[in-house]
Amino acid sequence: MQQLTEMDYTFVQMESNRTPMHISPVMFYDQSKLKRGKVRFKEILTVFERNLHKSAVFRRKLAGGAMGLDTPFWVEDEHFDLEFHVRHIALPKPGDWRQLCILLARLQARGLDMRRPLWEAYVIEGLNDVEGLPPNSFAIMMKVHHAAIDGVSAAEIIAAIHSQTKEAEPPPVEDHWRPEGAPSPLTVWSRAYVNNIKRPVRLLETAADMIPRAIRAGRESGQENSADRPAPSKVRFNDRVSGYRVTDAIVMDLARVKEIKNAVPGTTVNDVIVSVVGGGLRKYLQAKNELPESSLSCGAPINVRAERNSESIGNQVGVMTIDMATDVEGALDRLKAVSEHARESKAYSSALGASAMMDISKGLWPQFTGAAMRLATLAAVNSDVALPVHTVVSNVPGPQVPLYLAGADLHMIMGIGPVLDMMGLFHGVISGAGKITVNFVSCREMLPDPGFYKECLQQTFDELERETLSQKAPARKKRRPRRARRA
Repeated sequence: MQQLTEMDYTFVQMESNRTPMHISPVMFYDQSKLKRGKVRFKEILTVFERNLHKSAVFRRKLAGGAMGLDTPFWVEDEHFDLEFHVRHIALPKPGDWRQLCILLARLQARGLDMRRPLWEAYVIEGLNDVEGLPPNSFAIMMKVHHAAIDGVSAAEIIAAIHSQTKEAEPPPVEDHWRPEGAPSPLTVWSRAYVNNIKRPVRLLETAADMIPRAIRAGRESGQENSADRPAPSKVRFNDRVSGYRVTDAIVMDLARVKEIKNAVPGTTVNDVIVSVVGGGLRKYLQAKNELPESSLSCGAPINVRAERNSESIGNQVGVMTIDMATDVEGALDRLKAVSEHARESKAYSSALGASAMMDISKGLWPQFTGAAMRLATLAAVNSDVALPVHTVVSNVPGPQVPLYLAGADLHMIMGIGPVLDMMGLFHGVISGAGKITVNFVSCREMLPDPGFYKECLQQTFDELERETLSQKAPARKKRRPRRARRA
């Protein structure tokens, strides 16, 4: 039995019928090389069953919580049923990319059963006409609640259910898992009493440490004059979201992205992705006559784990704000501006402490945090004041080695994230199998034309590639005329 951290519990509090709070990796598999023809659903169930021991996320559920006066507990579900969590569906013919995106959006819009372990997996067949996928492919969409994982631990769960060999099924394991009941009322209320006494002390200690660090961070990073910058403007994605979703993605060759990064000294892969998103948003909003004069910014989650391991469950993240340079027209100039601002933001986060958000959350009462978030969101929706962050760009390095599931090759990975009121556009970025995907998900009313936004992102990437490669190409040296040989 383990109690949720205050940060994990905030994602439970954000859960509603309109705003389900799960992270959804989508994995595509090539089974065309299998001698037995195809992977059967029963084999996939066996893969999950024999890998359950690799992560506590699979079999634990929420219990307790002291009626909102404290965070609830994770307990091992005594009624765990694997076949409830792993489902089997198929696209109707012709089974193209558009149909797949519609299905993924509908699955993403539906919340998890909060009375059970907070995950589901959908095996999707019928991908008969999806451009870019090998013939006879299938996909698996996993939905895992944000209270249980962040992007990094999601990548680790992906690795947990896969093998580095083409074995048809994992070998049997000795599983020492034991179910447990809900915590007793005495445990729940005594823990709540102690925790609520400690929280004011933690808050004062954190504030005493954080204020001088924030001043020093602003000075060292060059952001102390941020008040001189123009105030952020609201855009269509900064409003109240509905319960309907749209999603789509662009797929890029990871080597090409790295080539762009290497052509501009000092930039990172994340800088390239943020500049592509910034350019895509610029094109989209410009076409709607809604592009503000001031630049838009994105929130970029930061991993604060000391090391990556299979036990790094829950949320251990900070957030860095990056200017996307949407006020810059040229793709290459935009990348340079994004890279410069990203360096400033990294310096600020480093001086402040990447775990600052987690440290602050430990000193706040859960009931106060939930009420404050709801009131702040309501006030922002009903005013012209914009939040400092307009969208999220979550970049997670995926597995960089070949992986297999029941013998089928892992061909590609996408990542779909949650959207919230005032934050109605989320970009999930994940690399793996030699590719890097940028998936976006939004409210249907805010983004009625996801295909057009995809075109804007793709055009921006193509422009950036052309501009960087033309800059990189060296001028040809003129050949000197050969001298005639003497006889």
